[in-house]
Amino acid sequence: MINSTFYPTYFLLVGIPGLENEQIWISIPFCIIYIFALLGNLMIVVVILVSPRLHQPMFTFLSMLAFNDGLLCTSVAPKILSIFWFNDRSISFNGCLLQMFFIHSFTSIESGLLFSMAFDRYIAIYNPLRYSAIITSRLIYRLVIVFLVRAVVLVGPCLVMIKRFPAFKTNVIAHSYCEHMAVVKLAAADIRVNSILGLLVAFTIVGVDLLFILLSYVMIFNAVFRLPSKNARLKAFNTCTPHICVFLSLYSMAIFSFLSHRYGKKIPPYIHIIFSDIYLLVPPMLNPLVYGMKTSLIREEVWILLWKH
Repeated sequence: MINSTFYPTYFLLVGIPGLENEQIWISIPFCIIYIFALLGNLMIVVVILVSPRLHQPMFTFLSMLAFNDGLLCTSVAPKILSIFWFNDRSISFNGCLLQMFFIHSFTSIESGLLFSMAFDRYIAIYNPLRYSAIITSRLIYRLVIVFLVRAVVLVGPCLVMIKRFPAFKTNVIAHSYCEHMAVVKLAAADIRVNSILGLLVAFTIVGVDLLFILLSYVMIFNAVFRLPSKNARLKAFNTCTPHICVFLSLYSMAIFSFLSHRYGKKIPPYIHIIFSDIYLLVPPMLNPLVYGMKTSLIREEVWILLWKH
């Protein structure tokens, strides 16, 4: 700890506060999760790219989600593992901001892609005859551009404001990665504007997307119950189930991590940090498993690809 304020050239990441001696054991499941997430998402991307049968809007969204998931877990897992294995806790000031930008941008894009997939399923069930006319390649690419621009516009100012802090109380971050509020709390300055901006960004991304996703599924289920055939209703439910599992796992952990960091003063720090790490690593691992197990076309193409090689 340093008594005087200063402007750091680097930060020191603690890892998991209170569990420093157990971090080598915690690293084992974290490493396994990261490997499964990386390989699973890579498999999804490759299978969709090389299989003509999967060149459909739903699978295009899925390939983008898998690609984004691979980048998301890679932006955080290698540094966490280097802390756990080699006690490599230092990260440069600009490197910290870059990691923060990647983490929050990729989570923003992930949220947007989940909303797009919910909208895609709604059109496929509610208005199947006009599906190909509504969900076009042009629409998909425009949505992706919107999500990219949204991430940069919303996350960028948070980083600029951190750079403008005149001094910091310490350079020790009680976290496993460079999370926005964990860094902001170190500043020897008024952080109210940064806190409000963080809340605004979180509400704009998570709140708005979650609201539209829930609205989409309410309309989807309304359309499903109107289907005359029981088999058609069952097929529609089976199509929607993996989407629901994915967005529930992501948003439930995201909301817990976000609220506990600001208001969960009675929650032990290591609980909050572990959940924050899980929130960034587990959904990217679950997505390929959920979609691979529930989507017969993907399962078939995976077996065909493996059999050929």
